[in-house]
Amino acid sequence: MSAVADRKAAPPTSTDARGRGALGSRLRGTVLPPLLAVVIALAIWQLLVVLEVKPAYVLPSPATVFGQLFTLLSDPTFLSGIVRTLSRGILGFLIALVIGTAIGLAVARSRFVRSAIGSLLTGLQTMPSIAWFPLAILLFQLSETAILFVLVLGAAPSIANGLIGGVDEVPPPLMRTARSLGGRGFGLILRVILPAALPAYLSGLKQGWAFAWRSLLAGELLVIIPNAASLGQLLQFYRELSNAPSLYATMIVILVVGMVVDQVFARITNGVRERRGLSALRN
Repeated sequence: MSAVADRKAAPPTSTDARGRGALGSRLRGTVLPPLLAVVIALAIWQLLVVLEVKPAYVLPSPATVFGQLFTLLSDPTFLSGIVRTLSRGILGFLIALVIGTAIGLAVARSRFVRSAIGSLLTGLQTMPSIAWFPLAILLFQLSETAILFVLVLGAAPSIANGLIGGVDEVPPPLMRTARSLGGRGFGLILRVILPAALPAYLSGLKQGWAFAWRSLLAGELLVIIPNAASLGQLLQFYRELSNAPSLYATMIVILVVGMVVDQVFARITNGVRERRGLSALRN
């Protein structure tokens, strides 16, 4: 009994203390900075309201906007708009992922293909997505296809260029070793090239999603499809009604979705870096 009591009363070990310290440090590094940024942004917003930089019907207070946001989150039309926008974004990004990966591998592995379309990919990546919508509407009218067309054109070049950059950075000794061990064709790509190019590929995916998300919202503002509420369409609707609280609330939802997806990509990228022993290089 005394031994059991001694174990229960034993002070925490240094390992436990180090674990709690590491957890606290990680929380301070990951939670506090974005929280502080949000607090500063809200404080500046409230200050502008107090100074009456704009009338209240143009620049409502944070309390008014967040109150309206909670009201909208109980509105079935608003919720269906969020679901439709996210569904479009995910579908278009998956299509761009397949196309961009295929093009990236083709360009990276063939000098002829690179000389033919390598600079074209860079040109497509730098072209504003809004410039594609007149063509998309001409080809596909006011339809879902027009939105997905521009979304894919916005995301696929970034994904392809990310993969090309990653493949270019694969160490030549690794390729020679893989070939000497019998690596050929699709097996070489799947087991050697893609894993080696993964960090740059993930960066391309993250950038591709950013282009896709911007293209999607621009498309929903321009391509109004009847009986198909979306975040972009709701933005336009609230602007026409001069409903500033609902407009700001919708923009907050769009911002939060972008931040959540960014965190997902960041966690995946950090996990890859830690497994490869690269996380210490940032400390």
